[in-house]
Amino acid sequence: MTEKKPLSDAARRALAEAEARRKEIDAAAAALPPEKGAKREKEPSRYGDWEKKGIASDF
Repeated sequence: MTEKKPLSDAARRALAEAEARRKEIDAAAAALPPEKGAKREKEPSRYGDWEKKGIASDF
């Protein structure tokens, strides 16, 4: 197996900031009232783009 290079401080900060943004967005989406008759569990537009099965589209 190959050895992984250690992350730089900037990369660690970027990953921490991205994780914080994801948690903030997911908390805001969870606060929305449930959609009646929806077959999905997560809000498909929670990241600003429409997402279906992991594929995002910007329209």
